[in-house]
Amino acid sequence: MNTLTNEIRVDATEPEQEETEQHEKDLPPEYCQYKDEGCEYAKSCLDCPFPQCLYDEPRGRQRWLKELRNKEINRQFEAGRKIRELAVMFDVSDRTVQRAVKGISSK
Repeated sequence: MNTLTNEIRVDATEPEQEETEQHEKDLPPEYCQYKDEGCEYAKSCLDCPFPQCLYDEPRGRQRWLKELRNKEINRQFEAGRKIRELAVMFDVSDRTVQRAVKGISSK
């Protein structure tokens, strides 16, 4: 029984050693032709400031730009600009500005 237990213990430690060795080197896959060229927001995907790639989500870039616009609309509105003035400034309708102002203030 001791012999069997010793064999099991030796076998159980070998995969852990192999796993540790694999994690030491992180090599790209053999047949991978991927080039990390980034996008207009980051020079490479590894340096990207976003938690998830904007291009992986449906309408991700569009949603991100809209959020930026709405934050700026709210900042300008709180500074005293009128809704009509903001609509002309951002080239959107009055209703879009109203939605942006309501959306941020309700959160």
